[in-house]
Amino acid sequence: MPEENAGHASPQDHSESLVRGALRRPITVIVVVAALVFMAGASLLRMKRDILPNLGMPSIYVAQPYGGMSPAQMEGFLTYYYEYHFFYINGIASIESKNIQGVALIKLDFHPGTDMSTALAETVNYVDRARAFMPPGTLPPFVMRFDAGDVPVGYLTFSSPPSLTLGALQDLALTRVRPMFASLPGVSSPPPFGASLRTILVNLDPKKIRFFHVSADQVAQAIARSNIVTPAGNILLGGKYPLVPMNSVVGDIQQLKDVPLRLATSPTVFLGDVATVTDGSDIPSGYALVDGKPTIYIPVTKQADASTLTVVDEVKEHLAKFQEVLPKNVKVKFVFDQSVYVRAAIMTVMSEGALGAVLTGMMVLLFLGDWRSAAIVVANIPFALLGASIGLWLTGQTINLMTLGGLALAVGILVDEATVTIENIHAHMEAGEDLGHASLRATEETTLPRFLNMLSILAVFIPSFFMSGAPRALFIPLSLAVGFSMVFSYFLSTTFVPVMSVWTLKEKKHGGGPLDGLLGSLRTFYAARLTRLLPFKKALVAVYLVVMVGLLALMLAFMGREIFPRVNTNQFIIRLRGPAGTYFTQTAETAKKALDIIRREAGGLRISVGYAGIQPPDFAINTIYLWSSGYEEARLTVELEHSPKEGIGNFEERLRQKFKAEMPDVRISFAPADLIGEVMNMGAAAPIEVAASGPDYGNDAAYARKILKALSAIPSLRDVQIEQDVKTPSIAVTVDRRKAGILGATVKSVGDALTSATSSSRYVLPIFWEDRAHGVGYQIQAEVPLKKMNSISDVKNIGVDTVFHASIPLERFAAVIATTTVGEYDHYDMQRMVTVTANIHEQDLGHAARAVETALKTISKEKPRGVFVALRGQVPPMEDMFQGLVLGLAAAVGVIFLLMAANFQSLIVALVVMTSVPAVLCGAAAALTIMGSTLNIQSFMGTIMSVGVGIANAIILVSFAEKHRLEGDAAPQAALRAAESRLRPILMTACAMIAGMIPMASGLEESAKAMAPLAQAVIGGLTLATLATLVVLPLAYAAFQTAAPKATGSLDPDDPAGTRGKKEGGR
Repeated sequence: MPEENAGHASPQDHSESLVRGALRRPITVIVVVAALVFMAGASLLRMKRDILPNLGMPSIYVAQPYGGMSPAQMEGFLTYYYEYHFFYINGIASIESKNIQGVALIKLDFHPGTDMSTALAETVNYVDRARAFMPPGTLPPFVMRFDAGDVPVGYLTFSSPPSLTLGALQDLALTRVRPMFASLPGVSSPPPFGASLRTILVNLDPKKIRFFHVSADQVAQAIARSNIVTPAGNILLGGKYPLVPMNSVVGDIQQLKDVPLRLATSPTVFLGDVATVTDGSDIPSGYALVDGKPTIYIPVTKQADASTLTVVDEVKEHLAKFQEVLPKNVKVKFVFDQSVYVRAAIMTVMSEGALGAVLTGMMVLLFLGDWRSAAIVVANIPFALLGASIGLWLTGQTINLMTLGGLALAVGILVDEATVTIENIHAHMEAGEDLGHASLRATEETTLPRFLNMLSILAVFIPSFFMSGAPRALFIPLSLAVGFSMVFSYFLSTTFVPVMSVWTLKEKKHGGGPLDGLLGSLRTFYAARLTRLLPFKKALVAVYLVVMVGLLALMLAFMGREIFPRVNTNQFIIRLRGPAGTYFTQTAETAKKALDIIRREAGGLRISVGYAGIQPPDFAINTIYLWSSGYEEARLTVELEHSPKEGIGNFEERLRQKFKAEMPDVRISFAPADLIGEVMNMGAAAPIEVAASGPDYGNDAAYARKILKALSAIPSLRDVQIEQDVKTPSIAVTVDRRKAGILGATVKSVGDALTSATSSSRYVLPIFWEDRAHGVGYQIQAEVPLKKMNSISDVKNIGVDTVFHASIPLERFAAVIATTTVGEYDHYDMQRMVTVTANIHEQDLGHAARAVETALKTISKEKPRGVFVALRGQVPPMEDMFQGLVLGLAAAVGVIFLLMAANFQSLIVALVVMTSVPAVLCGAAAALTIMGSTLNIQSFMGTIMSVGVGIANAIILVSFAEKHRLEGDAAPQAALRAAESRLRPILMTACAMIAGMIPMASGLEESAKAMAPLAQAVIGGLTLATLATLVVLPLAYAAFQTAAPKATGSLDPDDPAGTRGKKEGGR
């Protein structure tokens, strides 16, 4: 009844009308394709380019300075109150803090899906509330959002002649260049690294202040009284209203020498009698090093959503402007350019994709033997990829390794749509049809199978939208790239391919390709062997399933696991830690010696950038970009001239041996310095971190030492060390309050005197001075030069102000002894913790984590009560990632199964189609094992992808088998006919896809090796899936469909093919 069904058009009907419409209006098709090319070009010009997509793993950092505060004071008086209040923030997942002298750094992590704008606003609100409980003089902290993708993409370095001090160079970089640099789009701009803030220094002579019975604090008080900031008033003078300023702040800093220290005394003591005044810098705490030489640099850190290439191009474009605002003898350069690596990686993936397309076309030509047909198939690829680029742009994606990898991965898959159409056109022409009818009917005939193929591949990506964290951020761009490519390929193979076939193919019967003779013999051999296997179909299917599952379980048991594939680069980070308490100048010398060793072993260095010491309290925000635990620590980012032949891991192992022999007192650890490595570190200091936490810090530290010993015994672990220095040198000053009171001193006067003498007066009494030539304000501080305060005796002789207006030595009422203290207090969710870290050598993260867990279980009986042990670092993110990926794979298989059941209206047929899944998984695992790759996010995505591709081939065979069975053939005969007729197209599409993946899978270029496991998994999965589709699938179909009814599952009584229709018709 056509009238009754007129309003119910099926997808097949819509596609058939689309084919006819394309053949009737071919110029329209070409115009649409041309418009597609134009829109794609515009989209590509507007898309950002980077190495990886935005991972969307934001954290909020709070950097709190308080100059001079000890680690314990920072922990108890400041960090505690922050942590307490931060747990009121909605969406908070964890709070981690580090406390060293003068600085606390607090990191807030949030649950996926948290609105970070709201979280940042709440953080600022609770910062304000927490500060109400803190000591007077607590400055507001730096609060900023920091994502995993906020990584340095280069460095602005400043150099000058020796006559210009580092402090002066720092001031130029800070006040002249940084304002211009910070305004560039996509840049996160910290203050310069390398020197302390410019300061007017009042350098006290300890002998002279003792002679005049003056304390350092008295000097600071006197300067504050004589150098004050006062507002200017106005008077009415002759109809005008002039300002009435005064010289309350000195114009020339040498005028400070005329400040009287005591009034109404004879003789009057002036500042010049006990001190000198210089324009210098605050007490130094570290050196920035470029090629081992102290200098100043600004890290060029891109924001997570910014493009590396855009940021670098902007910085390079403005270099000349930066240079213009600096003196001629100061030079600024951009070094450690990471955009070179990004461009190389992008170009390599693009070239691999192009080479894959060429190999795909050659494979199609080999099978079809018609260059026109091969040209149509190959032409379909770039147009589909261009269409996909439009979709990626509209969805806000960028050009990165994942989107490019998805497009390169799609090259082989796109062949399937066009190849099936072209192959069927040739089949119809060989049956005697003219070119026009062959193109129309062949395209219409394959419309539904191609539509199902597209849906089966798209279905494997549906779960990616339900993932979270890094898997979601990396999987969705690849999913969209493949998905958009498939959609446009389906459209083109339904319109563009038949139009071009009519225009370019010859009317005469196709003569076949160079492989036709071989394929004919193979088809005969294949049919004969398959016929012999059919009587044993159930047993063979059972054996296949058992073997596949067994092999898969065996390979997975030995296969390594990690977050992201390792890449051999010429860049790495080395962290050096000398004995606790080592001064930063000595640490800088150690860094220079380390660079000499690296240069000698590598045969040359291209560039090195580093920092020795800690960040000054004035620039506490820099701790977010580079954390140092103490003055004894240095961090060097090194780029070698060439990638080591033995691999970067083995080169680092060689360096460990050299450092152990030549620098035995220095602890070292390595980390990746390339963009991918830094981003995929997930913010962890090392791959393995084991934290011992609990209320008793002594028990935590003691058990951490046992963990250190246990982990040191694991052969694959390197650089095993405790992160926190629990025994930092200290000079304890214990005041006898009774004696102090008798002598007229207070604890406050002792503290002020001690701070001014051992640090500076800026932490007890801010005093200001303006550089009127440039309109910039600076602080004045009184201090005793480090060279004149270098013994316990000097500390004992520090003068303390008394109520009797005379200073007395500290030793009169205080004990001064050398001891040790904790150099860093770390917290996790408000619990103190001591952390043991380790790197991994010649083993994957998964197996190393198991070895660590085993070692921890071995010593668990020795764990004190109240101590909790947690394995952190990269292990928890990896476990979370694999949990999401496994669920995603299971969901993908489930979605495809439901899709097949809906299409074939049979759960049994759907199960038959799914029999290729074990082969896909086993093949992917085998390929990864053979190539020495690990199970990581890339290889897992390739495996999920190959599931969809493998099932797509199975759909074609089962569709034809079911068609033959419903036409009257027995299930075994239907399976045999379908397998024999679809042998060539299945082999051709599989070989074409595999050929397209070979360039990417080879990983010939280091810059693109991160994508190799993805292609390797696809090749292995598709290879074994093709064998299973051609051998096991027909047997499974014959075994499970033998007793199936000839009718479909339709319940429509007017459907002659349905069960109800047959019953009604039989009455």
